[in-house]
Amino acid sequence: MQNTTLILLLAGMAAAAFYLGRSRSLALVGGVSNSAMLHSLPGYYGYFTAVWCLLPALAVMLVWVLAEPRVVIALVVDGLAESQKNLSAGELNLLVNNIRNLAAGDAVSGSVDASLQAAADRYNALVGVSRWMLAGLVLGIATLGALSAWRRIRPDLRARNRVERVIEYLLIAASSIAILTTIGIVLSVLFEALRFFQKVPFTEFLFGLNWSPQTAIRADQVGSSGSFGAVPLFAGTLLITVIAMCVAVPVGLMTAIYLAEYSSNRVRAIAKPLLEILAGIPTVVYGFFAALTVAPWVRRTGEALGIEVASESALAAGLVMGIMIIPLVSSLSDDAIHAVPSSMRDGALGLGSTRSETMTRVILPAALPGIVGGILLAVSRAIGETMIVVMAAGLAANLTANPFEAVTTVTVQIVTLLVGDQEFDSAKTLAAFALGLVLFVMTLCLNVVGLSVVRKYREQYE
Repeated sequence: MQNTTLILLLAGMAAAAFYLGRSRSLALVGGVSNSAMLHSLPGYYGYFTAVWCLLPALAVMLVWVLAEPRVVIALVVDGLAESQKNLSAGELNLLVNNIRNLAAGDAVSGSVDASLQAAADRYNALVGVSRWMLAGLVLGIATLGALSAWRRIRPDLRARNRVERVIEYLLIAASSIAILTTIGIVLSVLFEALRFFQKVPFTEFLFGLNWSPQTAIRADQVGSSGSFGAVPLFAGTLLITVIAMCVAVPVGLMTAIYLAEYSSNRVRAIAKPLLEILAGIPTVVYGFFAALTVAPWVRRTGEALGIEVASESALAAGLVMGIMIIPLVSSLSDDAIHAVPSSMRDGALGLGSTRSETMTRVILPAALPGIVGGILLAVSRAIGETMIVVMAAGLAANLTANPFEAVTTVTVQIVTLLVGDQEFDSAKTLAAFALGLVLFVMTLCLNVVGLSVVRKYREQYE
């Protein structure tokens, strides 16, 4: 039985358990008219029964699904010939992968002999038996849990308290998963970055002016040592981000001010969805627009003015990235402006202020925390953008402040370093984790600055 089918069956059983639990609670007090005799609302008794039907079964199912692959592989390997069992770890892993691929009907490396086919058949048989055992066990536990909860229902049962306690534990588990996932990401990046810094000095990475991570696989190849100075990447990232913000912040903020304070409801109803459409366009489409339209236009305009412009420039990438970020700045700023109490507007207008004075001296200062938060979020989006930079700014790691030259960014180099089959023992591949760590620190600093600004002005206007 497929896991999806099993989950649907569990959902149906939980719904039935809810109905039975609710019906039993009402039956114990003589009907809906006497429901005031119950400690909790009748629905809570249904939720109590459904929870005991669903959660233990799902917990067992999760443990089974996590342990099943290892147990099945161990049984399959145990049934192999002695010559195959005595293979090295790498060769045995390759053999296991071939067995899995053959069992799934995919291509395998090498020829398929009788022993390999037999192992694949045994793998499929064990998986089939495991799925039916899982279905029987999970459905049995769900039935027992629902029956046990159904029999425990009494008028004085504190069903609401128990259900809310379960919900609280589920919320704690969900938040813990989010926190642990973040910690796991940070630690995985940190450990690989430390391996990189064992090969390349930390000062050379942060302050080096030459980025050329190409290293030779063999000692007899040319270019056996690369250069890992990341300053050109940081400079390129900062240059494109500044250009994008110079486009997105003024346009987005003025758009939000117009839509929030000056436009009619009809104009707002048309303009707001059109802005949201820009936010839904895939970044690769923006990349094509930058490469095929904006970059040639920038080059022709520069030539007309006597300025030498590269075919791929930071200016083209920054302009398109700014257009992409406009809806983000506009939407968040609009929400922040609308969140300002109307009493502050009415008070300023009542004292004789014009609409412009009310906006600049009252509304914008009050909405500043939300606006700053939106701008910092837009900066993070610009720093993490990849496709537009690849297609419009190029891959050249040039240390320059000239927006008419080709540059590259941190995220682009991370993608470039990890494309294809890579060995995670070389400095070239590990450099991607060092760049990721720097990117994480930059984003963290932006969040800290944003929180400090929000905290300062929130105390002033609340």
